[in-house]
Amino acid sequence: MTSTENHVAVIGAGPAGLMAAEVLARGGARVTVYDAMPSAGRKLLMAGRGGLNLTHSEPLPQFMTRYREATPKLQGAIEAFSPDALRAWCEGLGEPTFVGSSGRVFPRAFKASPLLRAWLRRLDAGGVRFAFRHRWTGWDDEGRLLFQTPDGARTVAVNATVLALGGASWPRLGSDGGWTNILAHRGVAIAPLRPANCGFTVAWSEVFRTRFEGQPLKGIALSFGPHSVRGEATVTRNGIEGGAIYALSAELREAIAAKGEAILEVALRPDVDRAEFAKRLSAPRGKQSFSNFLRKAVQLSPVAVGLLQEAAIGAGQSLTALTPERLAELINAVPIKLAGIAPIARAISSAGGMFFDELDADFMIRRLPGVFAAGEMLDWEAPTGGYLLQASFATGAAAGRGVLGWLAQSSS
Repeated sequence: MTSTENHVAVIGAGPAGLMAAEVLARGGARVTVYDAMPSAGRKLLMAGRGGLNLTHSEPLPQFMTRYREATPKLQGAIEAFSPDALRAWCEGLGEPTFVGSSGRVFPRAFKASPLLRAWLRRLDAGGVRFAFRHRWTGWDDEGRLLFQTPDGARTVAVNATVLALGGASWPRLGSDGGWTNILAHRGVAIAPLRPANCGFTVAWSEVFRTRFEGQPLKGIALSFGPHSVRGEATVTRNGIEGGAIYALSAELREAIAAKGEAILEVALRPDVDRAEFAKRLSAPRGKQSFSNFLRKAVQLSPVAVGLLQEAAIGAGQSLTALTPERLAELINAVPIKLAGIAPIARAISSAGGMFFDELDADFMIRRLPGVFAAGEMLDWEAPTGGYLLQASFATGAAAGRGVLGWLAQSSS
């Protein structure tokens, strides 16, 4: 089927695409949002299952450092649609926000679904239309957009396009990275998509993985080189994941890519010093098992004791043979050899994507006039904590503004 419509197409119904659509509709454009999935915002809903972390309340200069080398490229977009602006936008949707104890910002309803429903109602009222089950496959020889739909192939002629197709994490929710081949064929330079905010594989012993799979390590500190972070992690059958791991994932991923492995150090009781541990561990054990002695003497959970035993076995030692001083040292410097990176399909987000040099200052792809890009498909990464969504919203808004400016210039 072929249709000709004089409008702006937004391809991708995630946060970046929906924000671009809102900016465009508010600017007077006729907008249709196309998405391969049957409904909008599927990854947003998944992210909000445990509480939708929209942004972070820390001062903007500190906030911007979370984007590492991409900071200069994202600075203008995030300053134009800042964390405060995002909170005001939520308020305008009838979803006020609050700041959690860690400085993270959440909608008062906490979940994503009320916010998404209110947003979709406002977009509908603003004239934005949606075409679901439309998988974008590129352009035809006349520059029209190509889609594969349940009813067959469809071509659509538009005045401008915003691509907001996401990265490659959680592909079952819609962002599978398939767009990379389409744009690379057009000469657009793209950094390979890689897992970000991801878990890592560890060769646990069968005893450890069977007993402790799914168990949390709470109140720990993780260190890798000069980088250190406090938080929690979870033992998986084949490795380790969780918030504290995600915070170091970029450094760990690059080390594994370069050397084939990375040694992560875990402090199980970071607020207790070695001398205090050595004193407690020098006390008589009596008839207690060694595991019970460790749990009582230094308040270690069973999974923490198991981790110590894994480290001792890996070093060819017996935990019971260690001196109190050596054991005290090990408790806050447990080495875990990370042997690989968990699959991108299970990562929270992805690194890599379209190089910013391929875009002009208005987020238009230089090689493809009238085609703009936003969101996670661009080459940036950030830790969890609200930084991912903030940049997605902000770049979507920037691309929308860019389209409006380009259309105005084209018609003048």
